Amino acid sequence: MRVCHNVTATFDDPNLVSCAGLAPVLELAERAGLQELVTEHVRIDKPGGGNAVLKVLALVAGMIAGADSIEDMGLLRHGAMRRLFAGVRAPSTLGTFLRTFTFGHVRQLDAVASRLLINLGRRVPLLTGADTLAYVDVDDTVKPTFGYAKQGAGRGYIGVKGLNVLLAILSTPTSRPVIAAARLRKGSTNSAKGAHRLVADSLVTARSSGATGTLVLRADSAFFSSDVIAAVLRRKACFSITARLNPPVRKAIETIATDAWTAIKYTNAVWDETAQAWISDAEVAEIAFTAFTSLAKAKQVTARLIVRRVPDVNPANQNPLFTVYRYHAVFTTSPLPMLEAESAHRGHAIVEQVIADLKNGPLAHMPSGSFAANSAWLVCAAMAFTSPAPPVSSPRRSTPKPPPAPSGPS
Repeated sequence: MRVCHNVTATFDDPNLVSCAGLAPVLELAERAGLQELVTEHVRIDKPGGGNAVLKVLALVAGMIAGADSIEDMGLLRHGAMRRLFAGVRAPSTLGTFLRTFTFGHVRQLDAVASRLLINLGRRVPLLTGADTLAYVDVDDTVKPTFGYAKQGAGRGYIGVKGLNVLLAILSTPTSRPVIAAARLRKGSTNSAKGAHRLVADSLVTARSSGATGTLVLRADSAFFSSDVIAAVLRRKACFSITARLNPPVRKAIETIATDAWTAIKYTNAVWDETAQAWISDAEVAEIAFTAFTSLAKAKQVTARLIVRRVPDVNPANQNPLFTVYRYHAVFTTSPLPMLEAESAHRGHAIVEQVIADLKNGPLAHMPSGSFAANSAWLVCAAMAFTSPAPPVSSPRRSTPKPPPAPSGPS
């Protein structure tokens, strides 16, 4: 017996809905004012740009239901979906709509996304504990592209041709992450370019979303710059940024006393009941440090430098007489104690999971050759990710009734 490879499966039952859980999610989005926000902020006076409310909602709904390309938006018209949702548009219509976007229109959609997050936070417990402590994690990633049709594609710091995605993730210790801001950039750009503007926008959104307590920006060494830190301080927030191991930082680390290092719970650590302490190769120490001393005094920042060291396991770097260490320094104004602040900074890894979810979902494909269209697609993906509940994938049978009349022109 052999598998027959010329058979395809099609969801064509007119009385079933493949994504019944999409209904309550969109109902919540409507109650949060998504339709009104699009009507107020998005104005596209071009052929194909009409009915922006219906088309933006269709794009967001399709992404929540699992669409990762324009073609996949056809799932919104499967089975009885047209009975459950009104104003469904064809994938080709949605693609035409995206291509009408310009940079200004994308910024209009950014305004919708930030305000939707704020409104959702007022209706559901989206960020529990944000009135005490919240984190904004900033990072970028490269979405690989292929061929020569993608505007803005280029080779950046990892040598892969693609487009650069800059994200700001908002979370608390007891809530799941949501996307506070997202920007699409040229593939050849460096991580820190324009990051201070996204940081400023995301901190304002975080405050408006209920993060009224301690707000900490976390980032890796690519964002260790005076502009980013200045943007944080202007918004009365704290920062926890990995410091580059440049000569001033290394010199500061060398001044740390031998007895100032404290063992921490780290990989392969063992708890000693007798000593009531962790027996670990990893140790942490803290020292005051002034960064950016080569700049004007107004741009210099003094804060805590928390340093973690671990033995270098590379035999080529080990001396039989002295242990050689690898250092990881964190420049921070966090109010937490040293060990808690160092552990909290490692929580920045949460942004990697968000990036992975996006790349396995809406960002599996950049649907257009137009840079602005792909930018709008990214913002819609951010709104879909912020959705407070995933759809239920179990089919639901609807009451049979005559098929709906064909939709009018877009």
